[in-house]
Amino acid sequence: MATAAPSAASRIAVVTGASGGIGAATARQLASAGYRVVLTARRKDRIEALAEEINGNGGQATAYALDVTDRAAVDEFATAFKTIGVLINNAGGALGADPVATGDPADWRTMYETNVLGTLNITQALLPALTASGDGTVVVVSSTAGHGTYEGGAGYVAAKHGAHVLAETLRLEIVGTPVRVIEVAPGMVRTDEFALTRFGGDAEKAAKVYAGVAEPLTADDVADTITWAVTRPSHVNIDLLVVRPRAQASNTKVHREL
Repeated sequence: MATAAPSAASRIAVVTGASGGIGAATARQLASAGYRVVLTARRKDRIEALAEEINGNGGQATAYALDVTDRAAVDEFATAFKTIGVLINNAGGALGADPVATGDPADWRTMYETNVLGTLNITQALLPALTASGDGTVVVVSSTAGHGTYEGGAGYVAAKHGAHVLAETLRLEIVGTPVRVIEVAPGMVRTDEFALTRFGGDAEKAAKVYAGVAEPLTADDVADTITWAVTRPSHVNIDLLVVRPRAQASNTKVHREL
């Protein structure tokens, strides 16, 4: 299927959480598709290196250190744009796998602030510029955790349910404007940092998440899905796209060869 080239008014794509994993992979693929990508994340060195890589490969990229949970910083960032075409809300993550009875409220708060309020902050701040482009797209990278519960994941599940509902409600509220709202919900994705961060740097626990699974999704798999959805013709809205590896039938049903 043909990929629609971005129009001049909508060729800027802002990617949050672009310092690694799905965010970095999405930035690379959107740059290859003709977008000028604006890379945001807290780790300035990582996004500057990625911008240099993309520019060196013939793309266009700019790095901007940003914490999406800092509303004042987000509002200042937004003043740089009169129009943008795409916002990829990718910043997020999971912390811990404790049951509700013993979960750390600080971890829950951090996950909610990053996955939900961070998405809210940057979406609110950039929605005028997305609308002004005449052809805007908001992408919320949620998770299958936002569509089904599992034991030991309540804090992350609650946060991703919040991100899902944010996307669903925004789509209802802005219908009739020239802005699409797309939700991409990945299942098991093996990246360098997601599980490691979730388990506080415990490599053994992180490895068990993927144990026996021959081919979890990669960051490139999810980025390819996001880029496909973004580059559909303007009148086509991919409301929700759930993507899992073949070995994963649900959040709690995974084929493992151990």
